[in-house]
Amino acid sequence: MTDNGAEPSDHLRLDQVSMKFGQRTVFENLSFSLPPGEISVIIGGSGSGKSTVLRLIGGLVSPQSGRIVVEGQDISLAGNDVLETARNKIGMLFQGGALLDSLTVFENLALPLREHTDLDDESIATEVHDRLDAVGLSGIDDLLPNQLSGGMRKRVALARAIIRKPSILLCDEPFSGLDPISTRKVEALLVDINRRRGITIVVVSHHVASTMRMASQIVVLLPDGLVVGSPQELQNHNDPRVKAFLTADRDQPSEMVEEVEVLPSGRRT
Repeated sequence: MTDNGAEPSDHLRLDQVSMKFGQRTVFENLSFSLPPGEISVIIGGSGSGKSTVLRLIGGLVSPQSGRIVVEGQDISLAGNDVLETARNKIGMLFQGGALLDSLTVFENLALPLREHTDLDDESIATEVHDRLDAVGLSGIDDLLPNQLSGGMRKRVALARAIIRKPSILLCDEPFSGLDPISTRKVEALLVDINRRRGITIVVVSHHVASTMRMASQIVVLLPDGLVVGSPQELQNHNDPRVKAFLTADRDQPSEMVEEVEVLPSGRRT
């Protein structure tokens, strides 16, 4: 056991976590574990806290109570040094990509390496091109984000998310705004990255078809708790709410699981 009480074998775990934004309770006493080296997908209804779970794991927000364990380290009340160590293990694919519009594709990927490593220019170029190759893109170094299609932007953002070789990749609605063909491409890339690089991937999504194809574990956030299991286990679950999520239109995101969250700043996601 580590000094802060976390088991060394713990990879990703929420333990009795309660979260509020002002007077709004997002969830109470939420507990579940996510397996290492697998793809887990978190689904749930409006306001269930799917994206909040990602922010908790990434150390972007802190819970009112409970523990968030990242690779054996409890980060829920951790100081800046511990948080920085945990964040160095995590890559983040934001819903809108969050590419810097004034930088080229190459510079968008190179920026984290310039800021956080001592690599020389040649090594940075090698790393950037390796990640672009990993997402099936090459020869686009000098393009700006506004010159890319929606699917290409998402793939460049994915390449940037893995640029520092994280052991954990958090993906917030990676299929949002994509056509069916681009959705399949991004889905296949996530599966390939998981298998070839051994990265633990945690996806927040309301795209049922992709969830059922790619997930080894699904976490369904419900108003009064949660249900966790494999796609096969959840297909046979007797809770009608779980069946409702998993039998929604398999080709399109379901409106019944669309989520809007209010952040502490008052902005909406």
